Amino acid sequence: MTTAAYTYTPVTGLEGDAPLPDHFLPYKSLKSLPEIWPLLAQRHGDVVALDAPYEEPATRITYSELYQRIQRFAAGLQALGVSAGDRVALFADNSPRWLIADQGSMMAGAINVVRSGTADPQELLYILRDSGSTVLLVENLATLQKLQAGLEETMVKTVVLLSAEAPELESFSLRLLNFGQVFNEGQYGTVRAVAIAPSDLATLMYTSGTTGQPKGVMVTHGGLLSQILNLWAIVQPNVGDRTLSILPIWHAYERVAEYFLFAAGCTQTYTNLRHFKTDLKRCKPQYMIAVPRIWEGFYEGVQKQLRDAPASKRRLAQFFLSVGRQYVLQRRLLTGLSLTNPDPSSWEKFVARVQTTLLNPLYTLGEKRVYSKVREATGGEIKQIISGGGALAPHLDTFYEVIGLEVLVGYGLTETAVVLTARRYWRNLRGSAGRPIPDTAIKIVHPETKEPVAFGQKGLVLAKGPQVMRGYYNKPEATAKVLDSEGWFDTGDLGYLTPAGDLVLTGRQKDTIVLSNGENIEPQPIEDACVRSPYIDQIMLVGQDQKALGALIVPNLEALEQWAAAKGYRLDVPNRPTPEGGGEWVTLESKAIQDLYRQELLREVQNRPGYRPDDRIATFRFVLEPFTIENGLLTQTLKIRRHVVSDRYRDMINGMFE
Repeated sequence: MTTAAYTYTPVTGLEGDAPLPDHFLPYKSLKSLPEIWPLLAQRHGDVVALDAPYEEPATRITYSELYQRIQRFAAGLQALGVSAGDRVALFADNSPRWLIADQGSMMAGAINVVRSGTADPQELLYILRDSGSTVLLVENLATLQKLQAGLEETMVKTVVLLSAEAPELESFSLRLLNFGQVFNEGQYGTVRAVAIAPSDLATLMYTSGTTGQPKGVMVTHGGLLSQILNLWAIVQPNVGDRTLSILPIWHAYERVAEYFLFAAGCTQTYTNLRHFKTDLKRCKPQYMIAVPRIWEGFYEGVQKQLRDAPASKRRLAQFFLSVGRQYVLQRRLLTGLSLTNPDPSSWEKFVARVQTTLLNPLYTLGEKRVYSKVREATGGEIKQIISGGGALAPHLDTFYEVIGLEVLVGYGLTETAVVLTARRYWRNLRGSAGRPIPDTAIKIVHPETKEPVAFGQKGLVLAKGPQVMRGYYNKPEATAKVLDSEGWFDTGDLGYLTPAGDLVLTGRQKDTIVLSNGENIEPQPIEDACVRSPYIDQIMLVGQDQKALGALIVPNLEALEQWAAAKGYRLDVPNRPTPEGGGEWVTLESKAIQDLYRQELLREVQNRPGYRPDDRIATFRFVLEPFTIENGLLTQTLKIRRHVVSDRYRDMINGMFE
């Protein structure tokens, strides 16, 4: 069989994908991303583009105003000497000024270099040196002060504070301005036209990654424009639809999603973890872009409410959630959307039809009594949720299907800026990463020989399309390792293609744990299964070169305390309030607690589809400090930084296997 037989290569879109609307057609002739703003200002000038309620002062900007500010900032940068091809670093976080600086620097002809202002100072200085940036746009004076000592080793000549602070810093020899002064520079000027081709670099996005030194991903204007055009196949927002933004704006996933939503004329509200729940109800978004951890948090919040509810109410909700789960699993069989049974027999379809018919009245009642009330916590108007940046655990996929929230999982990497595949609402195959978006090809190859494999066979995922990076900046050897002469990009992910062309991811090649018996274990699916337990908040598998798997577990102490109280125990945990009442004292090392977690791990792992004996977790240790961005154990998209966790808890991990 030829290579093409193993390659799913949609070129002009998939049957069922929505055609581009009239107001998107002009985007097909654009050569650079900033050319989109005058079109938006002309077409949707009075529509609110950005709502930033937590800015000082609170900010609401229409599309007309946004274009004017981007244009003025671009003119200001040009007046300061920025010209085509200059690298302009942008180290800051979510705010309207970030977007204005981002698009203003591109409009001025620069290649911007983006990263969070809260990143490690040494990492930021490395990025400045590696990129050769001559201008630095930075969050505020506090961020600049962290970098000040190392700036002399870079090529930076001009620094702009995105804040309104006075641009004064002791012993600072570089030119220093604030946001308002750049605006004043551009007040009476016009932006000089810059000849930009679609193949020209728009931005360098440095990988935060989970391992190694960050690399500058070279993304072109054409690549970003292709995403704006092709993401219409996934969602079709109306002008003025509301979206709630919680992810870091500089991250590839959020950044490209925002460009697309702006292109559709949506109104975006910036929120944060502190205000997220309140803003869901206040903003009432129609679309939400986030990572699995956000949806895990929402699910855990629902579970907490159930634990705290009166027994009768809790039992009623659990009953309807159980009924809903049975109903949607059978419905998947009938509609051909069951990943575990893609080709059911006539008898299985008959049984599924009977069960859905019998369960339908209860499911309808559950909608009135439970599911709709859960959706109210999201504002009650969500059309679709887009989840990316990692796999969504199967129990979460099922939960959101039960309560009637359409979750469309997408897949991509910084190096593919960003979306390669995504589920469509008309073919939402839960458990998959969906089909390739238009103009994008996916193929699966043997990890070692790189020969294509058959549909349904697991292998290494390769991707090709206009959104794929040009390479890593100044790193030809690293580029050659992942990008071949034909343009195929090695994602480093493992998975397979269904006969219908849906991509199913099974793990990361570099995350694979190899046991001493030679068995390869993909940790993510097993971890996803384990966090179904109400007593496990976070988990990371370990066990490289060991006889069996082990795990580091961040326990859900609140749920555990409730379990202990129900059993007549008093749980003794450092830095936690002393439980009231009597009863035997237990610690996390007590037999009762250890037995509970062994049972939880065994049940969840064995109930996972595709379970095999080597998946069993033989030993574990508790970690009381959660994995967070702040302590360096999570990436900005809330993925576990496995090598950092392993280094920090090396002695504990070694102790598991002694």
